[in-house]
Amino acid sequence: MTDTTTTATDRARGTDAAALSRVLNAYRLMQVHHARVLTRESAARGLNATDARFVFFLSVAEAGVTPKQASEYLALSTGATTNLVDRLVDRGHIERRPNPEDRRSVLLQLTPTGAETAEQIGVVYRAAFESGIPTEYLVPLARAFEQVAARLGECASADGCPDAVHAAG
Repeated sequence: MTDTTTTATDRARGTDAAALSRVLNAYRLMQVHHARVLTRESAARGLNATDARFVFFLSVAEAGVTPKQASEYLALSTGATTNLVDRLVDRGHIERRPNPEDRRSVLLQLTPTGAETAEQIGVVYRAAFESGIPTEYLVPLARAFEQVAARLGECASADGCPDAVHAAG
């Protein structure tokens, strides 16, 4: 079901309710398929989806991350994060290295095997984006994703969503 109700906030912002509903429905569908693909591709490599999410996170964190940062990113307890890290270390996907900024801490970094795993799973996503989005739309789409991610990041913070986000609901 598509909600195309135009609210006063939509009219004030010049929002096209039907277009926004279409975007939201497409986003939800993409989330469903993303979860299915991630689960399938992870399982094919002996991982679970959370393991793969962390491998992807590390693939863009050149200097590595601390276990605390891993826990925050994955929204896991300290114990669950320790189990995940131990599992990925045992499988050769990540390694613990001394943290040069804090002798009491370690940095978690991908091994070549972990980087290869991230690359293999990433190929599925790259192919979907390459075949589904014209080249000239990639940069504007990346900007839009970044803006939505920033806004959702605000909503996920301890302070919650800014009032402007709640006004539409």
